[in-house]
Amino acid sequence: MDRPELPPLRYLSAEAVRSAMPPVLARIELARRTMIALVKDAEVPPKFGVDARPAASHTAAMPALLRGPDPAGTRDLLGMKWVTAFPTNRDLGLPAIHATVVINDALTGTPVAILDGGPITAERTAAVSGVALQHWWPQTQGPTTVTLAGGGVQGVSHIAVLAAVAKGAALTICDRHQERAERLAGVARDTGQFESVTPTTDLLASVSGADVVLTMISFAAQRQILPVDAMPRAALIVAVDYDMCVPAETARSSSLFATDDVAQFLATRRDNVFADYPEPDASIGEALMGIARAPRPTGPIYVNHLGVGLADVVFGDAIARSASAQGLGIELQR
Repeated sequence: MDRPELPPLRYLSAEAVRSAMPPVLARIELARRTMIALVKDAEVPPKFGVDARPAASHTAAMPALLRGPDPAGTRDLLGMKWVTAFPTNRDLGLPAIHATVVINDALTGTPVAILDGGPITAERTAAVSGVALQHWWPQTQGPTTVTLAGGGVQGVSHIAVLAAVAKGAALTICDRHQERAERLAGVARDTGQFESVTPTTDLLASVSGADVVLTMISFAAQRQILPVDAMPRAALIVAVDYDMCVPAETARSSSLFATDDVAQFLATRRDNVFADYPEPDASIGEALMGIARAPRPTGPIYVNHLGVGLADVVFGDAIARSASAQGLGIELQR
């Protein structure tokens, strides 16, 4: 019996991934789909990996399966992200984080696409923040004040999302490097969507008057760096940097503490990571579906999303399909 012909295996570089990336509102919709799928249609184990020799280095495998509406599985999605974090790379002039996304045919397991995961990680993370911002955006008198803490890769990807869902906000961008804060502020001003944009290096001052706070600073040994009373006005806090900024007491005193995947959060909460944090009240998907419990009467909404492999697979599939239609990438020999 002749062996059936295998489908093409397409490789997409970071440039090709960016070229095939859906527009910002479509990215937010993909993230919304992912958050809901985590509640009812997905199989996503907590991240697992190994620790390499360089100091503080870590790797993680993030497999995911999304079951589609066809019982035969013709519309299922299957894939994985493999991500490495080597902080010592900075001393070598290399990126600290590398990621690769593999998409498989869900019926045969055959790999059909290999994608540079860097742009996917940045954009899917910001899109999940966009889902939270849309769902829990506070009602304020006058322009809503927003502080974005961290002017790195995640800061850049969040600007496009904020420009789409936080139009007219007064935005403050904080980074420990003034030039990086100013550079990102220029990107934000160029969108023309904000009432004002202010760069600063003063983290405490920038969060103290904010209605909405987004934290995305680099990982370091010291965690939960903000004082308990640092964000007295905040109605919504979105953290994408684990517990680098937000103290455990903020989670305990929140009106609702939500995360993308409760099981992953509980698996991650150990030793000094999320020390003294409570169990989340709900997942983002449960809140979107209206099955989360009602918020408590006081405290901010606190959303801490760790990043799930399902989001990478959903984004990777959409990007791979678009790239194939546009003839982007390289078809590799099997």
